[in-house]
Amino acid sequence: MIRVVLVDDQAMVRAGFRMILESEPDITVVGEAADGLEALDVVARSVPHVVLMDVRMPRMDGIEATSRIAGPGEGPRVLMLTTFDLDDHVYAALRAGASGFLLKDAPAQQLIDAVRVIAAGDALLAPSVTRLLIEEVSRRPSVDPSLVAPGLADLTERELEVLRLIARGLSNAEIAQQLFLGEATVKTHVGRVLTKLDLRDRVQAVVVAYESGLITPGVDPHPPR
Repeated sequence: MIRVVLVDDQAMVRAGFRMILESEPDITVVGEAADGLEALDVVARSVPHVVLMDVRMPRMDGIEATSRIAGPGEGPRVLMLTTFDLDDHVYAALRAGASGFLLKDAPAQQLIDAVRVIAAGDALLAPSVTRLLIEEVSRRPSVDPSLVAPGLADLTERELEVLRLIARGLSNAEIAQQLFLGEATVKTHVGRVLTKLDLRDRVQAVVVAYESGLITPGVDPHPPR
């Protein structure tokens, strides 16, 4: 059973999400909060797998709450809710530990699918969000890769190759095809990359790849063979 906490300052929005999610046999809503501060307490008490987190809220916004809730390990994963496809807070939310983004007006099935994806330990990053991430990083001064992710030096050549392809947005199946590997082998490499870099999911891997300079914005890091 996927345990979900809803965090939004609009009660009607929470009620709508609850109705949609609880229509599914494998999802249950175990708590609600009207702002980030309240969310900290609700999450601590209800121990959810997924937190649906609004970005803009009183007292404590979703980004600050996400930074306190998300982190390495088996804690809850955060799916950010936004009213704009290119929300100004996207980059900050990704850095805070969000595992994905979803528009508030997304179809019901998309919401359900997103919760399942996040609960399974994967990430949800729309192409528009990836573009925003690239634009943000390209505006920043160069940073020593060892300061961004000390574990990069511990990655093998194959793991670096896999990380570059993750940053391009490729799935495990697509990476397997690109590198002529089995999908199970790719899954193992992805797991090792996340472990060595102390990251919780692919979204964080994308952030690290760009911030460390492993991927150069506007340049295909690994042209198709």
